[in-house]
Amino acid sequence: MDDVEIRRHLPGNLPQLFADGADGAGPGADGAAGRTLSVSLPEGDVVWPDPGYPQRQSLMRPAFWLSDEPVHGELWGRLRAEHSRSGLWPLLLDETDQPWASGQIAPEPVAEIGDYSPDAFLYEVWADWAEQAADEDHDDLAPFGRHCPGPAPAGTLLDDPDAVADRYARALGARGPSLGLVAVERGADAIAAVGWQGALNHNEWTAPLAAVLRGWEERFGARVVGLGFNTLELSVAAPPVTTRHAVHVAAEHWAFCPDILFQGPGTLAGYAEEIRGKTHWSFWWD
Repeated sequence: MDDVEIRRHLPGNLPQLFADGADGAGPGADGAAGRTLSVSLPEGDVVWPDPGYPQRQSLMRPAFWLSDEPVHGELWGRLRAEHSRSGLWPLLLDETDQPWASGQIAPEPVAEIGDYSPDAFLYEVWADWAEQAADEDHDDLAPFGRHCPGPAPAGTLLDDPDAVADRYARALGARGPSLGLVAVERGADAIAAVGWQGALNHNEWTAPLAAVLRGWEERFGARVVGLGFNTLELSVAAPPVTTRHAVHVAAEHWAFCPDILFQGPGTLAGYAEEIRGKTHWSFWWD
């Protein structure tokens, strides 16, 4: 088999990531057929969920592939460009031993993400907070207070979303992350497919958060670039650029990740100024 023929197929054990679609989390037994990857990968191996870690589903395939050593951000961009052919979305992963290399992950069926409404998620979080919050807490979420504003309008693209994502990946690459590859059709679904548990203290399930990310992909040109133990890094090609729009987007961010206020500026208005015009969003859960 010559080099051209070798490049027609996914190398090594990457086809295992597509092996089982019966649980709704993958494209099926023939999902690797026709997939190609021309980018050379560093040494690495597939990661299976630790059987002793609480699982949301039973997998008959690995959850993702993980590099043995840190990688540079340029590699992320090259792999992102081949996603439509390979079916593999790249992730820059921090803290590789825990949870990544140790398999402390709980994959959820990607097919279930579509069962969740991002709008309903926002309203539910807001209603729960309004029921529990004291009167003096309402100022933190001004100008909305108890009244959920609903999803924010879409932003206006400042640049091509893929170009923005590639630039942010190069910046994150300076941290020395490892590379992860996950078999998903869109980057937003990666957090559920890999079994990321970073928001577990606030959300029992990851699929609703992935549904929110799908909406941000469409409205703000967002791309999932990196994950840590309890962190998430997104590039954003259509951020809010006015104060009014930024406050509305900030409300969505708060429902998605309450710690942006609890561990941050303390008010939506303060946080809105941090994200206005910014082409990447970083989230951290306590």
